[in-house]
Amino acid sequence: MTQTLETLSRRFDTLTSIRGIVHTMKTISAINAVPYERAARSIEAYHRTVRSGLHAFVARTGPIAMPSVELADSVVVVFGSDHGLCGNYNELLAEKVAAELVPATAGHAALRVLCVGAQMHDALAGQGLSPESVLLPPASAEGIGRLAGSIVTRLDDIGGGEPHHRKVTLAFTQRAGRGQHEPVLMPLLPLGQALLSELVGRPWQSRSLPDYSMPSAELFAALLRSHIFASVFRASAEAMVTENAARLALMQQAEKSVDERLDEVKGQLRSVRQDEITTELLDVIIGFEALRTPSRRSPHQTPHPSPPNAPRRT
Repeated sequence: MTQTLETLSRRFDTLTSIRGIVHTMKTISAINAVPYERAARSIEAYHRTVRSGLHAFVARTGPIAMPSVELADSVVVVFGSDHGLCGNYNELLAEKVAAELVPATAGHAALRVLCVGAQMHDALAGQGLSPESVLLPPASAEGIGRLAGSIVTRLDDIGGGEPHHRKVTLAFTQRAGRGQHEPVLMPLLPLGQALLSELVGRPWQSRSLPDYSMPSAELFAALLRSHIFASVFRASAEAMVTENAARLALMQQAEKSVDERLDEVKGQLRSVRQDEITTELLDVIIGFEALRTPSRRSPHQTPHPSPPNAPRRT
């Protein structure tokens, strides 16, 4: 079907506007990822300090004997996005949560889901999971601390103030090699034996022996809360980095697709313009030739006789 010049011009203008929007989204995603990446690096330094505190506590008091209690609740905190245009970012994580955590809690207490992001809520609902609460993701890097503090408070309420009475898993998407990202499930509570064994087996590298003055139970509770906060903070920051990276990759693909479509429409525009110019030139040439060539009489046509009273030329 042949398209008119006006139709192609409108399509070209529309594609140009779409490309501008896509380019803006790509730029925003690239800019937004930087502060979240810095926040992730900063919390890693803080988390190392907390681990050093736990190491000093173990070196001073000896191995930590974790209470053997039956877990009352199994909680998963899923970090997703509140906006779209990031491909299957939320769906992949929701599928991993449904495939690995739901069977693991079969026959035990129901899995309680805390969700971050409206888009992730929809993805979890598609997997048959019903989050009991939906939290807003941070609008900036400064909001990660607010979100982490809110999650830690909710976890305290669920466990009744006792961190060992619940099993908590953080589900988020983290960076992988070669610019890729992958969904991960990170156990948070109760403290894993691997972490405790690593703290006990590591020698204390200092001339001075560690010591503290506050009660050991209160100190350990404060260190544990800081460990939980740092882990939640890192998961949130990592999720925001990968979300913006996924949106950036999708916008790059969209920009490439729009550029290809623009090139196609440009070619059609040039072709239609050339056809119209050729048609107009042919019309001008035919009209000029019609005016320049005198009309010829038919060979069988006889001239009309002059009227009898017409004056004669001498």
